[in-house]
Amino acid sequence: MKVFHGSDTRIEKIDLARGKEHPDFGRGFYVTRVRGHAHRRAVDIALANRTAPIVTEYEYNEVYPVNMQLQVKQFPDVSEEWVRFVIMNRDMRIAQPAHSYDIVEGPIANDWVTYQIRRYQKGKITLEQLIKALQYRETTHQICFCTPESLWALDVVEDDTRFDQEDMHSLIIEMLMNEFNITEMEATRRFYRSTVFANLSDTETDLYKQPWQQIYEILKKELQK
Repeated sequence: MKVFHGSDTRIEKIDLARGKEHPDFGRGFYVTRVRGHAHRRAVDIALANRTAPIVTEYEYNEVYPVNMQLQVKQFPDVSEEWVRFVIMNRDMRIAQPAHSYDIVEGPIANDWVTYQIRRYQKGKITLEQLIKALQYRETTHQICFCTPESLWALDVVEDDTRFDQEDMHSLIIEMLMNEFNITEMEATRRFYRSTVFANLSDTETDLYKQPWQQIYEILKKELQK
């Protein structure tokens, strides 16, 4: 299965120690099978750090955890068990790791979900009301590789186009600055949040194979709507 990680750095050597301490499924390396999720995460990080968003693609060997008898926990959907698991991992009072799984897979507790969970924790809604509200949200997906043993299931996919794309991104941002008379930060923000950039990041669209001038014209039309 192809999975993706969004950041502002291409990650070929994974360091679990760099992971945050209290995310949804505990400290680990997070990927998703939904490229759009990784893309949005990469854009957020890049805009915060004034860098370029990068989505690294991996091949997840799902047979490896079975053969190695790793402990895998899967949450097919939002459930009471999933809510309690996320709350446990996010509890700053509980030492990490808060569970013994090697790999955990399930939905993402994004900002809206986090807000609803806090309402539940404050007693403003019941657990039943929380689950019902969350079941009508956009389907999300993440996999957390929690232990060094689990990382052997991931193989990074080579990307020979990334250097050409970085040069093309710089040219497009420079053109936006000059033509629209905006700052580099604003030009970067508009470009990275555009549909054109999302399509450039998705190799299945083949947009990245087009001349950068043509891509820029498509971007202009999108921004001028």
